[in-house]
Amino acid sequence: MSVSRQKVRIVTTIMVVLSFAAIAVAQAGGNAPELQPTGKGWGERVEHAAKPTGGATTNGIVYHGGPVMTGTGNHIYFIWYGNWSGNTATTILTDLASKIGGSPYFNINTTYYDGSNTHVSNAVAYAGNTTDNYSLGKSLTDANIQSIVASAITSGRLPLDSHAVYFVLTSSDVTASSGFCTQYCGWHTNGTISGTDIKYSFVGNPDRCPSACEDQTTSPNGNAGADGMASIIAHELEEATTDPDLNAWYDRRGQENADKCAWTFGTTYAASNGSLANMKLGTRDFLIQRNWVNANGGFCALSW
Repeated sequence: MSVSRQKVRIVTTIMVVLSFAAIAVAQAGGNAPELQPTGKGWGERVEHAAKPTGGATTNGIVYHGGPVMTGTGNHIYFIWYGNWSGNTATTILTDLASKIGGSPYFNINTTYYDGSNTHVSNAVAYAGNTTDNYSLGKSLTDANIQSIVASAITSGRLPLDSHAVYFVLTSSDVTASSGFCTQYCGWHTNGTISGTDIKYSFVGNPDRCPSACEDQTTSPNGNAGADGMASIIAHELEEATTDPDLNAWYDRRGQENADKCAWTFGTTYAASNGSLANMKLGTRDFLIQRNWVNANGGFCALSW
């Protein structure tokens, strides 16, 4: 999830800095090459990029032949990295993960399908968590984050599950050296762990950089960092569901479904503490970014 906040409009899309020239070519149209997603909110030129396989489209996003997460057995796992002692995020975000599956919001992902026309199911379940007490320090590389996931699996603290997204959630004293707070607030990708294609995501705590990764300092659940993470988790989950290996659904610029609606929230209402919210999942109010509907011409929405 790239950084693109109103408070930092001077960089409306910091995500494109590393590939600005390539994007300019792609947007020129004609025979210009497509960009392939990085999972971090921007696209890059790749020599042997996946080719569109879905034929003509009028929905603003194209299928490139890769898998999507179909079926009803998809799971969410959390790895709480760092110090989360006494932080209500552990309850708030577990409630989010437990209630997002089956919601009108997650149902947007059912507009995406694979090469056999099997659609994503409106089903994902929270399946467990583990902790990691700074095993690789407080400044994590991308390789470190995969290692954290691998350690949780190979140690038996979490199961090996190819139908899941593993989220590395970091406390506010932890950063990611490839661009947390400056180029992204979270990202997703995949890697081979114990011989299995595993989908995983990094989500940093927005309390580390409120102006970049939090939309409001007073939030529906009284924890601005956790509520900010809720929207980032939703963003990465829907992208990992519809583009798990970075070769399925994205547009010419390399933007995945949630990228196309990043930092837009649609119709909001006032939560009990006066903060803004736009949906209720279970008993909690959340302010969650919209997602791209792959139907009716394509558009950002909060439900389907």
